[in-house]
Amino acid sequence: MRRIRFLIWKELIELRQDPRLFGIVILAPIIQLFALAYAATTDVRNVPVVIADADRSAGSRDLVARFAASPTFTIAAVVTGANEVDRFLERGEAWIAVTIPGGYYRSIVAGQPSAVQLIADGSDSNSAGVALGYASMLINSYAQEVAARGAPGRAPGVGGFESRVRVWFNPQLDSRDFMIPGIVALLLLVVTTNLSSMGIVREKEVGTLEQLNVTPLTRAELIVGKLVPYALIGLVDVVLVLSLAVFWFEVPLRGSVPLLFATTIVYLLTTLGLGLFVSTISSTQQQAMMTTTFFFLMPMVLLSGFVFPIENMPSAVQPFTYLIPLRYFLVILRSIFLKGVGLETLWPQVLALTVWGGGILTLAVMRSSKTTN
Repeated sequence: MRRIRFLIWKELIELRQDPRLFGIVILAPIIQLFALAYAATTDVRNVPVVIADADRSAGSRDLVARFAASPTFTIAAVVTGANEVDRFLERGEAWIAVTIPGGYYRSIVAGQPSAVQLIADGSDSNSAGVALGYASMLINSYAQEVAARGAPGRAPGVGGFESRVRVWFNPQLDSRDFMIPGIVALLLLVVTTNLSSMGIVREKEVGTLEQLNVTPLTRAELIVGKLVPYALIGLVDVVLVLSLAVFWFEVPLRGSVPLLFATTIVYLLTTLGLGLFVSTISSTQQQAMMTTTFFFLMPMVLLSGFVFPIENMPSAVQPFTYLIPLRYFLVILRSIFLKGVGLETLWPQVLALTVWGGGILTLAVMRSSKTTN
């Protein structure tokens, strides 16, 4: 135990003497959190819309006012004919065009069908689809409200129905509450895997690994002494990033904090084990970083559900996502943050993460015993 403490202290001193590592370990996660939290969002706001109002009634002007008051839309122009909207879409001055036909308000008051046409610029299919959904809901809500008042001589709301929608866990449907826990998992993966992958490789490059091999240190003591400092760094990063997530971005943390840190330690077993494995197949720090980034980090980001929903992936690809540890930790973090669930619900993900971490650590130790003698 004493030898391990000295090795851990040696590693911390080396980290402290390299000012560039301070930027990587402390400043980079904070900068990336702010960059990703503000940029990586699926919310659609301030969508420019052009409205062709051929009805020119008090009701159609009320509908235009609804679009103007919505935080989702910004009215680029109001024209009178549907043929005038083309130039707005072609120049990118509007993403959505709304054409209100003549007699629209009179028809819906009388309970007669009347359609409002929506035209979207599909260059950005995701944003266009979301914006069309918002526009449709706004128009349908307005039409139902007008129809509920009823035509003269007819009882309002006869034969109608009322739908009440409740959203659990994220009532405001704010994508930031969903994305930031995922960013925490991603930053922890990047920082700890890269640092641990370069730890032993750095010893190879400067020639101190051979000196360590002739000391009384056992193979297990050497590995523990090299990995524990990076685990501590990872926990420091977790505290910093989680504090910003909760107090700056106001992401609700509804679950157990001890459970959050306990599962984070299990996750660190996987990231540190992965870094150690990369160090056994790399000869230089540059090679270790490139191997980590292109062969492990990128596939994990793409297949974990962080960027693209797993359910939307081809059926042939989905089984491979079970090999990605980030997938399980994303579920754990988002469930603890937003749903407040406990281990009785998350035990399958925790078990999978534990098995993955134990497996990669065992493989890394076996590899290191063969390549660093």
